[in-house]
Amino acid sequence: MNPGLKHLQPYPFERLGALQAAAARDRTTLQPINLSIGEPQHPTPAIIHEAILASLATTSKYPATKGIEELRVAIADWLVRRFRLATASIDAERHVLPVNGTREALFAIAQCLVDRAPGALVAMPNPFYQIYEGAALLAGAEPFFMACPAASGFLPDFDAVPGAIWDRCQLVYVCSPGNPSGSVMDARQFTRLIELADRHDFTIVSDECYSELYYDETRPPLGLLEVCTALGRNDYRRCLVMHSLSKRSNAPGLRSGFVAGDEAILRDFLRYRTYHGCAMPLYVQHASIAAWRDETHVIANRARYREKFEAVVPVLGEVLDVRMPEGGFYLWPRLPADDVETCRHLLEETNVLTLPGSFLAREGIDGNPGRGRLRIALVAELEPCVEAAHRIRGFFAR
Repeated sequence: MNPGLKHLQPYPFERLGALQAAAARDRTTLQPINLSIGEPQHPTPAIIHEAILASLATTSKYPATKGIEELRVAIADWLVRRFRLATASIDAERHVLPVNGTREALFAIAQCLVDRAPGALVAMPNPFYQIYEGAALLAGAEPFFMACPAASGFLPDFDAVPGAIWDRCQLVYVCSPGNPSGSVMDARQFTRLIELADRHDFTIVSDECYSELYYDETRPPLGLLEVCTALGRNDYRRCLVMHSLSKRSNAPGLRSGFVAGDEAILRDFLRYRTYHGCAMPLYVQHASIAAWRDETHVIANRARYREKFEAVVPVLGEVLDVRMPEGGFYLWPRLPADDVETCRHLLEETNVLTLPGSFLAREGIDGNPGRGRLRIALVAELEPCVEAAHRIRGFFAR
């Protein structure tokens, strides 16, 4: 068996399930509202369904791991438009690879890149998406957790990481906008990380699956490739980005995304994926083309989330230290009590399910940076989100 398996920790929702079971006997009879999991609940755009139906006959053919050219071109065009890249710097043949959602690719990239040398490290933010940790462990590397406390704007302080750690690093995951805080990395932070990658020879994987959920239409979040372009780094050396239609287009069941960036890394990643057996079905590819070529549904989607935040944050702000995020669809409030116990009591007394912040992080020198916080996912429709906010306000007021 892979020795990394024994180091895997329970997934946050496995732990949450145990907490739910413990609270089940004493729960209120109020209608349940689930704000724990980041699964979009808005309807999937009709253009996606129509494209699937129109291409169902393609199930008679094996798809290529590299994806069809039309999809790669649609993705390359979107990257150029969205991140103001130099058109000639993104070649659909060399710089883009479709993947079955970012989760699958975030895991697979570590298996491809980590050389399993003794002492190999994979760095990641803390709190973090647990796939990063599992990917590192099963690739034979040790996870290194970069704390993201409120004092640093919920972002890693790269200069606080010792040089000896960077020397052992083979891969660094970052997430912007961040899960769970919604904080966005700026050009200075991306540039500093690129400098460190060049000096210490590691690959940056920027998880940008929340990049299209932002609430100031004049200030979309920066992306890693956008910063590369500003630096004149049009080969995107040591840099990869991952994007998905799950959040952008309310299509989590489509399992469609892409990885883009460094040509040499993508060439090896394609070879790895050919053996991995993870080609995207052709009808999913055609649906993805329709989604990447349309921005109307994305703008409308942002407006719906903005309406929920504007309704919910003032209500919760009466009893909690909470702020509007820069991106994503989570709230990350600080609590006056233990996060696990608060989550359990909220469930028992209000039937609103949230996620304890400590479930999303690991212990560090300064403790668990998620402790004392809740992740609240505003994925339900407006009315239940507002109802949940009033129940939570009432709970803390009591």
